[in-house]
Amino acid sequence: MTKKWTSVLIVLLSLLLAFPAAAASDLSEDHQFYEEITYLMDRGVIEGYPDDTVRPDAEVTRAEAVVMIGRLMDFDETRRATEFSDVPVSHYASGYIAEAAEAGYVLGVGNDLFHPEAPIIRGDMALIMERVFDLAFTIDVSFTDVPQDAYYAEAISKILAINITNGYPNNTFQPQEEVTRGQFAAFLARALEPEFKNDAVIEGSHQKDKTKVYTYEMADGTTAIHRFEDVPDRGDLTYGYMWTVEMDGTGNDYEYLELENYDFFAIGYPYSERDLSLVYPVEVGKTFTTGLGDQAITLEITDVNVTVETAYQTFTNATEVTSQDDGSKYYMVEGFASVKSVDADGEVQSELVSVE
Repeated sequence: MTKKWTSVLIVLLSLLLAFPAAAASDLSEDHQFYEEITYLMDRGVIEGYPDDTVRPDAEVTRAEAVVMIGRLMDFDETRRATEFSDVPVSHYASGYIAEAAEAGYVLGVGNDLFHPEAPIIRGDMALIMERVFDLAFTIDVSFTDVPQDAYYAEAISKILAINITNGYPNNTFQPQEEVTRGQFAAFLARALEPEFKNDAVIEGSHQKDKTKVYTYEMADGTTAIHRFEDVPDRGDLTYGYMWTVEMDGTGNDYEYLELENYDFFAIGYPYSERDLSLVYPVEVGKTFTTGLGDQAITLEITDVNVTVETAYQTFTNATEVTSQDDGSKYYMVEGFASVKSVDADGEVQSELVSVE
C-alpha cells in the first residue's frame, strides 16, 4: 500500500472514531438519556429498530432487557432451547435468555414461564443489575415505598450504594413502575462508567465528582490523593468502583465509598464499618453519633453557609460539624464532601489543595 493510500485510510479511520454510532431518528440531543443511549449504541448494546428508531420512552420488555445484557456480556445470540415454555427456540431472544438464565442473571416468573414480552419493572431491574455486576455493598434504603422485606429491597440498596440510582425527589423508588428503554440504558451506563454515576445523586449531594482527582494535604505535610477507580477483587471479596486513597508513598493506602441517601452522608469502608459525616436535612443544632463502642463520638452541625479558605479555593457554602468530645471541626461542601478539618486549637489537620 502506498504512503498516499495509507494516509487516506488513517484519515478515514480517524473520522469513523471521532463520530458516535448513527443516532436514531427519534433520539434528540435534549433527551434526558441521550448521552447514555448514545454511549450504549456506540458499544453495540443498543441497536435500535429497523425503522431507524430507538424508542427511548417505550417500555423495555423482559426479553429486550436480556438482549441488552447479553450484548454487553458478549453472549452467544444463536437461538436455542430454553428452560421456559413461553420462550421457544424460534423466539428472537432465546439464545440470550437461555444463557442469562444459566448464568443466574434472570429467573422465571414461576410455572416454567419467563413472560418475555412483559415490561420489566424497576424492582426486577435492580435485581438484574445486582447479579450482572456482582454488587456487594449496601446502604440503608430510605425510600418510603420499599419495605425492608420486599424481595428486591437488598438489590435496590446495592444499586443505590454504587450510584446506579437515586430514586425520585419525593424519596420513593417506585419499584413496580415499568422501565423505559432510556431508563434501562441509564442504569447500564451508570454501572459501567463513573461519569454517568455523577447523575445518580440526590439534590444537594455532598458526593465528589467521580471523574476528578482530589488531593488533600495532611498536618504532617504528606498528601492524600483520592481517585474513583474500579478496584480488582481480592480473593473471594468483590470490590468494584470506589474511591482509592494514595497516601504519599507511606503504604497506608486505603479504599472507601461515599454512601448517601435522603437521611445521611457517610464514608463506608469495604467489608467494615461506616462513619457518618452528615445527616439530612442539614440543620444547625442537629446532633448525630458516629463510630462504634468506646470509639463512638457525638457530632453537631454548628453552622451553615460558612466561608472556608483552602489552598484549592475559598468556599462560602460550607457546613461546619463540631465534635462534642474534643472540639475538633470539619467542613462539608456540596459536591466536594469534606474540604477541611481542624483540631480544637484551630490547627489544620487536612485541607483540599487541588481538584483536577
